[in-house]
Amino acid sequence: ETNTSKPNANPPVLPPCAPKSDLSSPPPRSKQPWRPRPRRSPPRRRSRWRRRRSPRPRSACPARTAKKPVETEKKPKAEKRVPGKDGGADKKKKKAKKSVETYKIYIFKVLKQVHPDIGISSKAMSIMNSFINDIFEKLAGESAKLARYNKKPTITSREIQTAVRLVLPGELAKHAVSEGTKAVTKFTSS
Repeated sequence: ETNTSKPNANPPVLPPCAPKSDLSSPPPRSKQPWRPRPRRSPPRRRSRWRRRRSPRPRSACPARTAKKPVETEKKPKAEKRVPGKDGGADKKKKKAKKSVETYKIYIFKVLKQVHPDIGISSKAMSIMNSFINDIFEKLAGESAKLARYNKKPTITSREIQTAVRLVLPGELAKHAVSEGTKAVTKFTSS
């Protein structure tokens, strides 16, 4: 007879659990210190506008990879011929360089008068040329103002002398005035 209403006296047998000694001890640690895991960045999408690399050649042998040159006949281009003095000769005309006026030769002459054994670099010469152009513009502007103030249509040596006295400082102005008067007297006497 089996009685279903009464609970079973013998409970079902369960598989044995892991021994207590394994549960109580912690898992073995690695000897290296803990480091954060490096983050993996998501794979980059290739832009469709980006130029793709050409595939590598199959063999590294230059004899196999080298392409044979294709021989094609090039047609001569039509040239424009401008009739010149020779009656249409196709000689190329040389363009004349624009002459730029500078004070370089005069600076060099003065340098050789003062110090015959000393040279000057091209950069220093360019600076000296710019300096003389700057002084010239200052003197010309000042003398033009003086002529306008005195209601005169011409710039004479008198306006230049006054402009030198106004623009140049102290002793430099005195030397410049004496050199200028000497040059003007030499010019008028000859």
